[in-house]
Amino acid sequence: MAAQVGSVGAGTTITLAGTQARFACAPGDTLLRAGLRAGIGLSYECNVGSCGTCKIELLEGEVRDLWPEAPGIKQRDRDRGRRLACQSLPLGNCTIKSRVSEVYVPRHLPRVQTARLEMVRDVTHDIREFRFRVDGNAQFLAGQYALLKLPGMPVARAYSMSNIGNDQGLWEFMIRKVPGGSVTTALFEALPIAAAVELDGPYGLAYLREDVARDIVCVAGGSGIAPMVSILDAAAASHHVRHLAAWLFYGGRRPADVPAIDNLLKTHHLERNLEWHPVVSVPALAEGTEWHGDFGFVHELLPKKLTKPLTEYEYYFAGPPPMIEATIRLLVAENNVPQSQLHFDRFF
Repeated sequence: MAAQVGSVGAGTTITLAGTQARFACAPGDTLLRAGLRAGIGLSYECNVGSCGTCKIELLEGEVRDLWPEAPGIKQRDRDRGRRLACQSLPLGNCTIKSRVSEVYVPRHLPRVQTARLEMVRDVTHDIREFRFRVDGNAQFLAGQYALLKLPGMPVARAYSMSNIGNDQGLWEFMIRKVPGGSVTTALFEALPIAAAVELDGPYGLAYLREDVARDIVCVAGGSGIAPMVSILDAAAASHHVRHLAAWLFYGGRRPADVPAIDNLLKTHHLERNLEWHPVVSVPALAEGTEWHGDFGFVHELLPKKLTKPLTEYEYYFAGPPPMIEATIRLLVAENNVPQSQLHFDRFF
């Protein structure tokens, strides 16, 4: 457990029951983020209260619940003293019981930084890429995400990076405008160039596995294209996996939802064959357009287009929850692909 013992400094002290681990939680930080900043492998996925993976037992102390209606936890869990670590602000010293694993230990410790908007460009009619710059370098793994908090907004939102770690301090995000969404409306319509935002990261477990020799399959829908672009970019630059074959599957309701491949892979220098397979799920919406691609749901293309047994690939996917669940069902339940070959962060 030595690698998971965080240092305790100023602020509230959190004790992890059954271990030697203690860590400090600064004012305004959640139990989860403070633990990850200390290098402790607390279990999590979405970081925003939706998935329930970061559920803990509060054994001693009190917390303030940032989102009492969070879908990631049931009332019966609360009645048993359980809380979501990502939504819990400690009100004093606490003792918690949590699932801890080396899998969750951050490769790059997440931290809060000020980032300034530097560039915006359209990817589709409702997806834009936003480039932010911080002082110093940008350390993260391809496929990870960060939390962005805009001026005047009470909460942060999680968005996946579309670039790779770099020494220029650049964090890029492909973000879809959500109809009626206050944060994306502010991003698209009210955030001027050079505006400052709070950036907290990196987070996420669906990063490129450079120690795996299986061919790479990326599956995306909506703004889930962002981490897939990051993963493919990193794979192309990696001496360990750049020789592998790669596939990129993307699903949209209509042709206008599908980004142009040249608009996605602007920085790619692939030394292998990358197969691009876009698909539209509502054929009627393609009438009168120049669409010549496939129709159906994106996960349905995998057994049709991949040339080897599905168990012989490494999978990365991001997108709407129904797409995620359908892809898992196809791969695991119907084709016996080991869960260890699937990489995604569950958002709802």
